Amino acid sequence: MKITVHQGSYAELPSAVAASDADLVVAAEMITTGYHIGARSHELAEPADGPTAARMSALARESGVALAYGYPESDGDRVYNSVQLIGPGGQRLANYRKTHLFGDIDRSWFEPGAEAVVQADLGGFRIGLLICYDVEFPELVRAHALAGTELLVVPTALMSPYELVADTLVPARAYESQLFVAYANRCDTEQDLTYCGRSCVVAPTGEVLARAGAGPELISAEVTRDALSASRLENTHLADRRPDLYRGLTA
Repeated sequence: MKITVHQGSYAELPSAVAASDADLVVAAEMITTGYHIGARSHELAEPADGPTAARMSALARESGVALAYGYPESDGDRVYNSVQLIGPGGQRLANYRKTHLFGDIDRSWFEPGAEAVVQADLGGFRIGLLICYDVEFPELVRAHALAGTELLVVPTALMSPYELVADTLVPARAYESQLFVAYANRCDTEQDLTYCGRSCVVAPTGEVLARAGAGPELISAEVTRDALSASRLENTHLADRRPDLYRGLTA
């Protein structure tokens, strides 16, 4: 499966998809509206099956490329920071609501999601969804690995000076939980935030298969089941766990 990360704007997404020759294109957190936008996140929020979802479904159907994108989701009087996965035929495959809210930027405007592991099958892989700050919690990534996630898709809005998350922590998560990670960041500015780019696709060995810089970019990498199986055979973290020793750590 060819994974492409679009580190660029929403307006540029259709052209990025057309240029990608990918099976799955992953875009950033809240790419459809902007992230650090305050009350506008409520004004611009839509249901999971709203007009933006219809446009994204049409783009996927016309291009034959699956899409994962971040957006503000309305559900009744609640608004969530969400990511939706659209299949190459335009079908909505999965929708995840950010469970770990980051500071006042998130907590002032969004409700936390209540479902830790959201997955869908695509191209022979079990895809899992997280958003930005979520990936900084090893328990959540490990929960995905134990539930069968093989490729973890993480739209994000990582700002400077936290580049170490993209450069160090994300490869560590891929290695310790033995899965592929596609981490899609922004590279623009909003108010006092400068998003640092550094999007990446990481193998379960911890090898960075593709890495973006600080500006708009389209990066791609191939992920294969053979590589996943070989890594899990060599790096036996999941098989060597002793959960009887860790039960108290979840409290």
